[in-house]
Amino acid sequence: MADTEIAKKYKELSDTIRYHMDRYYNQDAPEISDYEYDQLMQQLKKMESENPELITPDSPSRIIGGSAKREAGVKVTHNVPMLSIEDVFDTEDVKAWINKVHDRHPGALFSVEQKIDGLSMTLRYEADADKPGYMKLTLAETRGDGRIGEDVTVNALVIPDVKKEIRFDAPYLELRGEVYMSHEDFDRYNAKQEELGKKIAANPRNLAAGTLRQLDSAVTKERGLRMFVFNVQDGPEKIMESHCKALDELESLGIPVVRHRLCQNSEEVLEAINQIGDERGELSFDLDGAVIKVDHTAWRDDFPAGSKYSSGHIAYKYPPEERIVVMDEILVDVGRTGRLTFTGSFHDRETGKPARLCGTFVSRATLHNQDYIRDMKVGIGGEYKLFKSGEIIPKLNGCVKEPDEVYEAPKNCPICGHALVREEDTADIRCINPTCPAQVTRTIAYFTSRDAMNIMGLGDTLIEALTKEGYLKNYADIYDLYKYREEMIEKGIIGKEKNTDKLLGEIEKSKENDSVMLLTGLAIRNVGKATAREIMKHVSDLTELFSITVDGFLSMPDIGETTASDLYEFFHSEENRQLILRMKDAGVNMAVKEDEGASTKLAGMTIVVTGTLPTLGRKEAEELITKNGGKASGSVSKKTSMVLAGEAAGSKLTKAQDLGIKVINEAEFLELIK
Repeated sequence: MADTEIAKKYKELSDTIRYHMDRYYNQDAPEISDYEYDQLMQQLKKMESENPELITPDSPSRIIGGSAKREAGVKVTHNVPMLSIEDVFDTEDVKAWINKVHDRHPGALFSVEQKIDGLSMTLRYEADADKPGYMKLTLAETRGDGRIGEDVTVNALVIPDVKKEIRFDAPYLELRGEVYMSHEDFDRYNAKQEELGKKIAANPRNLAAGTLRQLDSAVTKERGLRMFVFNVQDGPEKIMESHCKALDELESLGIPVVRHRLCQNSEEVLEAINQIGDERGELSFDLDGAVIKVDHTAWRDDFPAGSKYSSGHIAYKYPPEERIVVMDEILVDVGRTGRLTFTGSFHDRETGKPARLCGTFVSRATLHNQDYIRDMKVGIGGEYKLFKSGEIIPKLNGCVKEPDEVYEAPKNCPICGHALVREEDTADIRCINPTCPAQVTRTIAYFTSRDAMNIMGLGDTLIEALTKEGYLKNYADIYDLYKYREEMIEKGIIGKEKNTDKLLGEIEKSKENDSVMLLTGLAIRNVGKATAREIMKHVSDLTELFSITVDGFLSMPDIGETTASDLYEFFHSEENRQLILRMKDAGVNMAVKEDEGASTKLAGMTIVVTGTLPTLGRKEAEELITKNGGKASGSVSKKTSMVLAGEAAGSKLTKAQDLGIKVINEAEFLELIK
């Protein structure tokens, strides 16, 4: 491979890792599993070892992934940097590291500990001048970028494991631990979210991170967080000499500390690692490995692992846990857009029950689409490897025994019986019947959602009830509900008079919405909020879209052939036109509203916002771009006009610089729209 090809591949891999760092550390919304992320990082390190000339100071292998958030508090510079721990994935690597330590310090001992899957927090304690012999908590801080974190003291104080004071005689003590959420509290939160018809959390780690950063400490307390201390960062010499003795002393003070075991050699270390691995499925919280530390803290600096990692530690990452399952059934559902979804229902081959993985029972996994089903040879009676991606999402990982027959998708919609259509150049199979019952409930729910018509109180559960009772057959029926007020009150569908009138009031209020919200709510394929806003720039009333041709839609910026065809098909359907006209007759606004303070100062510009701005939130900045005639984009490309960059801008800034795209700060941006 030529040097330029290697450099190009290295840059692409670095950009990919930076993107996933941002999703994990800053947005608490990872798109790939920890295992998949670790594999990407291993590839990068291998390329760097073979091509050291490619390494830059901001390489993902040399920086901490997270950047300090501003929403929940002020920034804090760490007294002791909160660095990561270098990962290893093979027991031979563990042995080699133990041997390296023993070559330098033959008498070295090691602590082997659970690596809890949460987020790090440091606690600073100072001597209490009013209470001799005691120390009080003065600051709690998140890791952030490893050197600058965020003050979350108010929220830390409502975590029961965080002691406001400890009986310890020293001028200063700094502890580092892991904040996490138990499976029980996580399940309780998601059950409540489902009951309220709200979005559920993906996993305990993400929910714990968001909870710790809440502005309202009452929310933090209600959700429930826990913490284990796993290190003494700074303190008097008497507690800094031996790591395990320090943890034992902290435990005697009533401070929950991570479970640890003192080991003498590699055999004992591996035994402890295996024991933690065997027990992780029985724990009330998630683990993502085991940590091995040099017990004598003064020796740790003899074993540096680079600027990104703390010295004298390694973390062993367990391979994904797997079970063999037998496929019992393939379940087919129809989504809001008519797309078919497939779910496999199975049982554990050994136990005959749901498979137990990482402490939870699993009996279903998504099968994505017909191409995936065919490639994986999925069928009734087939046997498959099952693992949890990132110990969160169950996935099939290969067929071990083929079924007698590979499953084939039905030819007709399982809900309405209408013929199904496979979209050209995609794996998607759809029901194109607009009155399909499976789509009606979801379509109405989307119509009323926050990003569309924003009808507060009309959520999924109520929509299902109203649909079941026959009051809603499409979204236009929403504006006829007032006719059935007395009947609905008598049946108690919405509730008593107060709740019913409140909902009817919200429906009436929605009639005044901007037509962009209405167009968004119509749930036309490939037409989201941004596209709807662009389309409505070219008409004064939504009904004008009835007469626009495919070429007319194509002439609008950023409207491609597929979207143009979808729009033409929708607005030239007599049934859809009648629904829109019904809403117009009911008083729903179809006209484009003039946005106060709007301008065309950014017309024709595509602007990407990245990083933390001094005063503007990212969403706020994007709204200002749109309000002034520009387009806010989430990714940098050759079509990008400029990048509005703040602190910790990351890979988007790097890509903009590589492409020679203009980069501006917040002050320059505000000057542009002044």
